[in-house]
Amino acid sequence: MPSFMSDNVNISYEVHGEGEPILLIHGFASNVRINWQSTGWIDLLAKAGRQVIAIDNRGHGNSDKPHDPVRYTSPEMARDSSRLVAHLGHEKVDVMGYSMGARLSALLGIHHAEQVRSLVLGGLAGNMISGVIGAEEIVAALLATSLAEARGVQGRAFRAFAEQTGSDLEALAACMASQRSLISEDELAQIRVPTLVVAGDEDELAGSVNTLVEAIPFAEGIVLAGKDHMKAVGDRTYKLSVLDFLDRRP
Repeated sequence: MPSFMSDNVNISYEVHGEGEPILLIHGFASNVRINWQSTGWIDLLAKAGRQVIAIDNRGHGNSDKPHDPVRYTSPEMARDSSRLVAHLGHEKVDVMGYSMGARLSALLGIHHAEQVRSLVLGGLAGNMISGVIGAEEIVAALLATSLAEARGVQGRAFRAFAEQTGSDLEALAACMASQRSLISEDELAQIRVPTLVVAGDEDELAGSVNTLVEAIPFAEGIVLAGKDHMKAVGDRTYKLSVLDFLDRRP
């Protein structure tokens, strides 16, 4: 994977296809391969005539993995994506993020609006405002001596997922420890680009789609029936909705 330096952190990324660029930002404990390749997103968007730019967030995939929580604030991680867009010479890109990636995408829309053509926020909705419950449990589970020692449903689930993806557990714990900042409704009201919010109706991590849609001007929402946080990622309705949204946006 190619890479570049962002605030002394080596950030890996992939570029596929040709056409109007779309930046993909994966979720916590995931990476380009898990979030976007294995679910078919990269092939789908490239075949639809898009240039797909997919970033491995710091602490994930092939990017550097600092163990200091200070290196994982949401604004700094959003700046990694902003710097990648500039590094590749693009003026504006469509942006799609999932879960933690949705938070980072929203921050791009707020603080780096000049680089953003549209936003797709998946897997994190109303809880972007109110907060995701269980962060401390997840940090403790990641730092536990083994999966067997991890406590709590969410904690065990994220520890198991992190082990499956071969992740750096200490880096992920540092990242989660700094990912508790909320985005206020006043901040979200600053987003002035077309925005699509997507989450499953069984996704307890995401919160209400309508709550986030109401907070962002020019936003619309899709609720995926019968889908939880993990099952929604590669959902066919999700994909068709995104293709339609990208075709419609100015």
